[in-house]
Amino acid sequence: MTTILIIEDDAQTRENLRTILEMEGYRAVTAVDGAEGLERVRQEKPSVILCDVMMPEVDGHEVLRTLRREKGTAGIPVIFLTARGERKDQRLGMELGADDYLVKPAAVDEVLRAVRARLEREAARSEAAGEPGGFHPDFSSPLPLEQAFGLTPREAEVLLWVAQGKSNPEVGGILGMAEKTVKVHLGHIFNKLGTENRNAATLRALDVLCRPTSARPPESGESPPP
Repeated sequence: MTTILIIEDDAQTRENLRTILEMEGYRAVTAVDGAEGLERVRQEKPSVILCDVMMPEVDGHEVLRTLRREKGTAGIPVIFLTARGERKDQRLGMELGADDYLVKPAAVDEVLRAVRARLEREAARSEAAGEPGGFHPDFSSPLPLEQAFGLTPREAEVLLWVAQGKSNPEVGGILGMAEKTVKVHLGHIFNKLGTENRNAATLRALDVLCRPTSARPPESGESPPP
């Protein structure tokens, strides 16, 4: 059974989320703050984490920083669920490596859709890696995509976020560009990758991002390995 961890200091919100997830057949475990949440992550190895941002002492951003620093937890998808909906807060979460950002009170179908999307994306990543539970992709830089597919730096940035499941409006918000501009970039990306839709482009991107570092094209100024 798929395990989802809920890190939320508001008891009512926490229990509502647990009920919603359990009714959908997930195994939902909870934590009342960031410190307990980090401990539950290590104990439960959840498939997805729903995490509030505004919590005392260890907040959601610090939880995410800690998870991304540790090899065993770096690839776990994290969905921020918070009352803070300002774009600057969303951008900070994304820059730290959050996989999605929902504003409370989020609708039931919105929460479930975000969880399903992360689970489906993880399955696609494993498939792209060529084995069950394969390598986690490295989303730290768009450069491998730029080099592998002959993309412009901006096109590579767009593809990097699309490969993480972001919609066109979300990509536009993160990168500070109009949605129409995102669509134009995607058209160029599809042409260069020889694909017809974002799902096919995502699989091509994940294939590159899941490769061991030694198998990637060398960065500018580097010599290829012997």
